[in-house]
Amino acid sequence: MAKDDMQSSSIFCTFCGKPASEVESLVSGPGVHICNECVHTALEIIENHTKRTKFTKSKRLPIPAEIKDELDSYVISQDDAKKTIAVAVYNHYKRINYHSRIDDIDIEKSNIMLIGPTGTGKTLLAQTLAHFLEVPFAIADATVLTEAGYVGEDVENILVRLYQAADYRVEETERGIIYIDEIDKIARKDGNPSITRDVSGEGVQQAILKMLEGTISSIPPKGGRKHPEQKMVNINTRNILFICGGAFEGLADIIARRVGKKAIGFNSEASEMSKLSKGELYAMAEPEDLLEYGLIPELIGRLPVVSSLDELDAVALKSILTEPKNALVNQYKKLLEIDNINLDFEGGALNTVVEMAKKRNTGARALRAIMEEVMLDIMYKLPSLPNVESCTITKSTVEDKKDPLLTFKKSKKTA
Repeated sequence: MAKDDMQSSSIFCTFCGKPASEVESLVSGPGVHICNECVHTALEIIENHTKRTKFTKSKRLPIPAEIKDELDSYVISQDDAKKTIAVAVYNHYKRINYHSRIDDIDIEKSNIMLIGPTGTGKTLLAQTLAHFLEVPFAIADATVLTEAGYVGEDVENILVRLYQAADYRVEETERGIIYIDEIDKIARKDGNPSITRDVSGEGVQQAILKMLEGTISSIPPKGGRKHPEQKMVNINTRNILFICGGAFEGLADIIARRVGKKAIGFNSEASEMSKLSKGELYAMAEPEDLLEYGLIPELIGRLPVVSSLDELDAVALKSILTEPKNALVNQYKKLLEIDNINLDFEGGALNTVVEMAKKRNTGARALRAIMEEVMLDIMYKLPSLPNVESCTITKSTVEDKKDPLLTFKKSKKTA
């Protein structure tokens, strides 16, 4: 029915009551009418319902091997850490499905601590899980947390992010997973208990204790500071799995000293400590090392599963450039495909990138920084050049900033 006809017959929307003259369009059915505004509202309701029910749909529980396979698609190396996370997540699913109690036996959750040098994939493991898991997932940064009442974020804001990821549903929030990054940054300023206020270190550790173990926390629905007149939402953290990660710079020295004390003499194990990589030393970490680093005993006890990540060697770094689904080389190729340009890297160019990254000693993060430097001028100039068909990055392009090899499309001859 045309809009003019609707206006003349004074047709109203059955849902909101607006006349046809006040809306853009009106759809008529047997005895009912609906305007375009109500259609959009109905669509939003359906989309929100779909988001809310996607967590509760009965789906087959992914086994640890399947979880690890998914992590393998994005994260190179770190098999031990992947297995640890896969088993923990799998048990978390089972624990939730059986309501934490099987044959009168309470199944306790096992929170995880990931220790590894910077740029080894701790955060990427968590981000990959976020895309794969069918439970709400949130990533929080420990560096911005302070004790309640001080400048910074309250510890409860960690739960706010999970609450938002669960589409503001308490039931789904209480079965989610939280990754707390940079957990080492809230260590005590020294290994001894603080006699003064340490509001961003030991104070945060104290505040986070009950949340890790299981407590009912009151959170402001939209985050921010708590106010007496504000409506709060109660979240039970007993079934929330916490994964904490940190680089723990300096922990390797603590471990080396502890292990070295057991050896005496020039031909002892002490002389071998200097030959071990950070990853190998982190694999030998004990609770006493974390205590000396600055974590309080109560926090260490609530993170019973400790897994270390290895430093990335040259082979792993080169694999990171080319093999994962979101590999850096593939990202740049896709960007230039939009401009109808084929991008290629010579093997020597990639090897040079890896050598430069090893010198920076920041893991996979160095790869991104070097690739950005190499590609900056190229990405700037190529869109301005007409008829470019392909671009090849050579070793000299990486080392000496020389121009890449370009091929151009042949122009069609006119009769």
